[in-house]
Amino acid sequence: MNWGPKAERTEQMNSQNAKSLVAYFSREGKNYVSGAITDLPVGNTEVVARMIQKATGSDSFRIEAVNPYPTDYHQTTDVAQKEQRANARPELTAHVENMDAYDVIFLGYPNWYGTMPMPVFTFLEQYDFAGKTIIPFCTHEGSGTGSSENDIARICPQARLLKGLSVHGTYAGSAQGDVENWLRKIGMAK
Repeated sequence: MNWGPKAERTEQMNSQNAKSLVAYFSREGKNYVSGAITDLPVGNTEVVARMIQKATGSDSFRIEAVNPYPTDYHQTTDVAQKEQRANARPELTAHVENMDAYDVIFLGYPNWYGTMPMPVFTFLEQYDFAGKTIIPFCTHEGSGTGSSENDIARICPQARLLKGLSVHGTYAGSAQGDVENWLRKIGMAK
């Protein structure tokens, strides 16, 4: 995997004294799960984000677009595809006021068309991540992280990028053990 000229991909870090943030984009409502459209009261990425937040004691920030995605799954995929083709940067509803206070950013998102939803690109481009550690986690229905880790490395070349976690969305609710094992492996378990 090509991590760019300055981005560093590492396997583990020392979490002592590191202040962390779980920043995530998630979509509840009609979603594609196990080959069918299912109504999710909480999006899969948010389910995993809550597990990480609880296990690490991190602060939490939800990435949301000013213009919400449609409730209909197929309409949302149409909008997402158009945004990706246009390389759009949807405006976000809120910003992290004290980003400088965080050493570690857990970055969560569903895999939409092989990478992150475009609001996550907006989020990454709004801050200076130089010297920070970014730890991605992704939910998907069979496509893993796609090119998202390379995209993060390209956007944030001076950040330290740790090995991400890929969770099949169908199993997000039962991923606690996988999350805890991953956090131990990368040195972020409290």
